[in-house]
Amino acid sequence: MIARASQLFLPTLRADPADAEAVSHKLLVRGGFIRQVAAGLWTFTPLGWRAHRKVEQIIREEMDAIGAQEWLAPVLTPAELWEATGRYAITELFKLDDRAGRHYVLPLTHEETFAFHAREIQSYKELPQSWYHFQTKDRDEPRPRSGLIRVREFIMKDSYSFDRDEAGLEESFRKHGGAYWKIFERCGLEFYEVAAESGIMGGSGSRDFLAPAGSGENTLVTCENGDFAADIEVAQTVPRQPTFPERLERPEEVETPGTTTIEALAELLSIDPGATSKAMPVVKRDGALVLALIRGDDRLDEMKMLAALGSDFRPATDAEIRAAFGADPGSIGPIGFEGEVIADETLGEGQYVAGANRTGFHLRGVQAGRDYQPRFADLRAAKEDDTCPGCGGRLHFQTAIEVGHIFKLDRVYSAPLGATFLDEDGTEKPLVMGSYGIGPGRVMAAIVEQSHDEQGIVWPRSVAPYDVHVVALPGVEEQALEAATVLDAAGLSVLLDDRDARAGEKFADADLIGLPTRITAGKKTVEDGAVDVRDRATGEERRVAIASLGEAF
Repeated sequence: MIARASQLFLPTLRADPADAEAVSHKLLVRGGFIRQVAAGLWTFTPLGWRAHRKVEQIIREEMDAIGAQEWLAPVLTPAELWEATGRYAITELFKLDDRAGRHYVLPLTHEETFAFHAREIQSYKELPQSWYHFQTKDRDEPRPRSGLIRVREFIMKDSYSFDRDEAGLEESFRKHGGAYWKIFERCGLEFYEVAAESGIMGGSGSRDFLAPAGSGENTLVTCENGDFAADIEVAQTVPRQPTFPERLERPEEVETPGTTTIEALAELLSIDPGATSKAMPVVKRDGALVLALIRGDDRLDEMKMLAALGSDFRPATDAEIRAAFGADPGSIGPIGFEGEVIADETLGEGQYVAGANRTGFHLRGVQAGRDYQPRFADLRAAKEDDTCPGCGGRLHFQTAIEVGHIFKLDRVYSAPLGATFLDEDGTEKPLVMGSYGIGPGRVMAAIVEQSHDEQGIVWPRSVAPYDVHVVALPGVEEQALEAATVLDAAGLSVLLDDRDARAGEKFADADLIGLPTRITAGKKTVEDGAVDVRDRATGEERRVAIASLGEAF
């Protein structure tokens, strides 16, 4: 296929968008691949849609290879399906009513819809099943940014497996994980498969596929020795050992007027900030106030806290804190608090300075297990001076884009929606589900983040909108068309730049758009019947006869 640039919509730009920070945002806009309609809403131009479809086709081929069957479910979804699973209250969910007042949602993902259809599965003999589709998703994202990385509407490939038991789910999970490896390898991405937090999806576990990038919503933690990789939200790393004061037989109260921060407390008492505990009271969805405790030099990871609570939560207000603890927020602690206390695992050993639940006072020598009885959980966010839990090596933190996520949903959706089957023993059981998602747009953004230079994008051949960019310089249009025709006959897709434009403009656009190979028909072509063939990634050039171009790829 030959596409003539003179007939295409190719709105390339020389300057970066004023609001763009991510490289992928800048280059996809400048290269004419995407255009913004509103915050978080993007249109794919013909060039961008071709790249998107290339990614889609790779995904489709690998899903088909593991026996998954392609569907197409509607975007508009009855609210009662989401009410049945308890997800209708999700803040990010778009909700709307029809003219008759019936409630609907624009789903983030389609677990409810496919569990609804799975109610037609009758017997264990029909299992396992694996279904997928490409469909529009909507998310009421409060802060859309970075082009295709954080958006309000996007296309996702989501797939769903249905099995009779956990062993079957394990096999479906393994197959999807293997397919994802092949997909991302074919897309030319550097990526890591890591343990992840399931968040609002629920279930017994999940895995993330993270692509290191200059911009992204995730942080990838890896060990310098290559034996550890995790999303920061679940990374269980080893913190430094704090210096503790002399042990005490019982807590001792000390006056600490005006010390409302860990830094001020440590300075006043001349102690290591790591020998203090930080009190962080939160309120669960049911209204219960829970006290979270972490080491003073640590930061609470919200996703870990969500997992520990098993519920959405918010920070307690000052008024709620005073009512529960009888003291101002800067002076609260676990001793004497009658509610649930969840302490980070690092607080399991040693004695710490904690709030005394008396304004302007703290307690020295507070010891978990002796002075209060917490439930322990991993709550702290990994940080730069932590070490690898496997080998003790130095950790490396990288910004990353989540390009895929796979979940073991178990019976979280099938049970409330009545998706059951008759097992071999004659009993009716809920189907065991898995859920697996990839966003082709995010994959595109990740590719650009990883594969670009100062001139523009460097597309891998597998996802490039066209294979070859033929540039026709003035007076050599006939030879350029001949070269494009030879390449087309060889099965390559060709973008022929036949515009009435300066050579410099054509070369700049070719570098910006970033097709794998640029072929230039210039003045010498008239003399020798050959063209310059330039590799976009390496910059290497060679002279090839037009008649032999089909054999050069």
